Amino acid sequence: MFSKLTQRPVYLVLFLTVFLVAACGGAAAPATTPAPVEEPTTTPVPTEEPAATPVPTEEPAATPIPAEEPVVTSTPNPEADNVGQQGSGLRTYVIVPGESKASYMVNEEFFEDALAKYEIQIGLTDTIGSTQEIEGELQLNLDDLSAPLGVNRFTVNLATLTSNQSLRDRWIRQNGPQFNQFPNAEFTATAIEDAPDTYSEGDEVQFKLVGDLTIREITQPVAFDVTAKLEGDTITGVATAQLLMTDFDIDPPNFANTLTVGNEFAIQLEFAAEEQ
Repeated sequence: MFSKLTQRPVYLVLFLTVFLVAACGGAAAPATTPAPVEEPTTTPVPTEEPAATPVPTEEPAATPIPAEEPVVTSTPNPEADNVGQQGSGLRTYVIVPGESKASYMVNEEFFEDALAKYEIQIGLTDTIGSTQEIEGELQLNLDDLSAPLGVNRFTVNLATLTSNQSLRDRWIRQNGPQFNQFPNAEFTATAIEDAPDTYSEGDEVQFKLVGDLTIREITQPVAFDVTAKLEGDTITGVATAQLLMTDFDIDPPNFANTLTVGNEFAIQLEFAAEEQ
């Protein structure tokens, strides 16, 4: 037992000794701080952010460019025009010069000197001058003569008028009316008046053709009294009108002791016109 007791203090002394040595040794030799191990610098790998889905930019709506329409040039088509005229009731008739005649009629009074100079008998006489140089056309609605007219125009070459006296003819061309200088007389119709309500082919009808007459570049309103008839494709008729020379700036001839000419005169148009 003693031995056991003596052994226990020995163990304690040894333990204490070791403890003290350790403690002293720690104070005498300063503890070496281990150098920190440098960890290799790692370049941070950038975290890939998920690619953003691009938001589509709304493009402004394109303004549609209007398609250029082709330019249509209308070409005159006489046949189409004729069809249109037929559809509207208008029928076209063209003057036949060889079967037509334009005339003037005027009263002249001759005196003694006329007999001596020109061998013309003394007294009143109706003088007539005429020409076949006439052209023109009529556009009529024969189903309704009161309907609006189409083209109705006549032109007469006054410089070609001839009478029973060449002296007279030469004088009116070079003097007075001066038809060589103003050769054309033109009538343009604007309306028909006093026409019958109905018309049948072959009937002779009477009406007034109203319009404007130009002579010597002076235009006056005129109403022709017309008697006409349609047979087949031809209209024939006579149109007459009473006028005054002074209305067209013409002084009625007056030659002392020879002749005088009345201011009033008549125009007569005998016409034949074929349908086109």
